[in-house]
Amino acid sequence: MEKEGFMDTDFDRIAEALEKWIEEYTQSAFSSTVVEEASNPKNLRRLAEPDAHGRVRGWCGDTMEIYLRLVGGQIEVATFMTDGCGPTLACGSMLTKMVADSSIEEALAITPAQLIDALGGLPSEHAHCAELAVRTLRQAMENLANPIDKASE
Repeated sequence: MEKEGFMDTDFDRIAEALEKWIEEYTQSAFSSTVVEEASNPKNLRRLAEPDAHGRVRGWCGDTMEIYLRLVGGQIEVATFMTDGCGPTLACGSMLTKMVADSSIEEALAITPAQLIDALGGLPSEHAHCAELAVRTLRQAMENLANPIDKASE
C-alpha cells in the first residue's frame, strides 16, 4: 500500500502510533495553555543590552536565562532563552508575559504557584520548571546595577 509516495511499512505504522500516543499523552497531562505556550512560546529571544539578566541551571539540568529592559521603574520588555523541555518553555513564555509592564516589586512578588496557576496547572513532576523560571527572574533582578536608580528613571 502506498502512502504519500512512500511504501507503508511496519516502521511507518509504529511511528504513526507513537506520534498519536505522544499527542494524546500531552493533551491529557498538560493544560491547553501549557501546550500552547510550549508550542508557540512568546518572548523567546536574547535581548541586546538588557538592564538585567539572570541565568540559572535547575537541578534537572535545564538552563534558563531572563533578560529585562526597564523604563521608569517598569519592566518594558522581558525575554527568555532555555534549553529546557516543553513545560520549561511554557513557564518562561508565561512568566515573561506576566512581568511585562509590571514594576520591579510586582515582578518580584510572583511565586511559582502563581505561575503554575496562570498556566492552568502543571503535573507535580514539572513544578520545578516554574521554580526555575521564577528563580531566574529573581536572579535577573539581583543583577540590576542599582534597582533604586532604575526605579527613579
